[in-house]
Amino acid sequence: MAVNLSEPVSLAPVPGVRLSAVAAGIRYRGRDDMVLMELAAGSTCAAVFTRNAFCAAPVQVARQHLRQDTPRYLLINAGNANAGTGSQGLEAADLSCDAVADCTGVRAAQVLPFSTGVIGEPLPVERISTALPEAVAALDEQGWMRAMRAIMTTDTVGKGASETVRLSGGEVTLTGIAKGSGMIHPNMATMLAFLATDALVEKAVLQAMLMRCSDASFNAITVDGDTSTNDACVLAATGASGVPVESEADQLMFEQALLRICRQLAHAIVRDGEGATKFITVRVSGARDAEEARLVGFAVALSPLVKTALFASDPNWGRILAAVGRAGLKDLDVDRVTIHLDDVRIVAGGGRAPEYEEAMGRRVMAGAEILIHVDLGGRGVTEAEVYTCDFSYDYVRINAEYRS
Repeated sequence: MAVNLSEPVSLAPVPGVRLSAVAAGIRYRGRDDMVLMELAAGSTCAAVFTRNAFCAAPVQVARQHLRQDTPRYLLINAGNANAGTGSQGLEAADLSCDAVADCTGVRAAQVLPFSTGVIGEPLPVERISTALPEAVAALDEQGWMRAMRAIMTTDTVGKGASETVRLSGGEVTLTGIAKGSGMIHPNMATMLAFLATDALVEKAVLQAMLMRCSDASFNAITVDGDTSTNDACVLAATGASGVPVESEADQLMFEQALLRICRQLAHAIVRDGEGATKFITVRVSGARDAEEARLVGFAVALSPLVKTALFASDPNWGRILAAVGRAGLKDLDVDRVTIHLDDVRIVAGGGRAPEYEEAMGRRVMAGAEILIHVDLGGRGVTEAEVYTCDFSYDYVRINAEYRS
């Protein structure tokens, strides 16, 4: 059950974007599992993808198409990752794009394919082709909520967010949906996310914004340390509002809103982590740079011993201390490091804080949301946060039964 997370009641339509969701029977029965997303002509598009060396066929094709043309359609399927499928998978991804092109009259290179689900199984392209006419006919500006649910796999809750931003030239809308629950770890985003705005944004500016916001959101989360083969995050700007994002003030305001949306979606993925019962923020301060802070943050967030202690509500502070120590920081003065659970100091002076008592730690660990704050003792002034969840019995069950 997701940690303090529920589906959005509604998502704001983005002028220039239409979506549909249909049941193609790719893996699931009796539910939508295929999404078609249409972008108005003239839209700009930015994207970031997984860095897994075994990147899935749709990732390879989407990257190629982005270099060749301007996207008009995004095709997303759930239940089959089309990863680890070699040349057959590439052919399937290409044929899927051809099918969309045939139904809509665009070029195949204007279609970006995305897949999520089981790795190593052939993608049933014929089911996609059969369902496409229905998907094209059902395209609707109000299709965000249905699309949000259709891209889910082991997710228990649909993930979406919207925001309206007032810029100097008028109001613009930002809406995004994401899926992800397991196989969650950077880089780049360990999930699928699709965001759109009706603002008018140059492609280079849009790409730079997406990369910065992804680093501070999707690249700051981990559930299990496994980087997916299929990660992708796409941001489209249709320009339908006619409101440009040009001035420094407008760019700052727009990017802040984009970051809020990305963080909300990223946090939702962690809150819905497979079997999660707790949402954990690991904050590292006093670091020399962001890389050092994230190194320590992920050392704590990735530790199975820390994560199982969190599930048990056991304030086993030695596991946190050990994780910080093995992060690999050179010349770390452990006597200056302090560690807090929320407002309770548990480590100081190289060991257990003198005022700490077990009951204090248990009080904090009993909560559903916990802050682990590691201060590196003034090595620098940089601070970073990493977001994770606990490991429960259900994590093992969900993944053991995933292909059953």
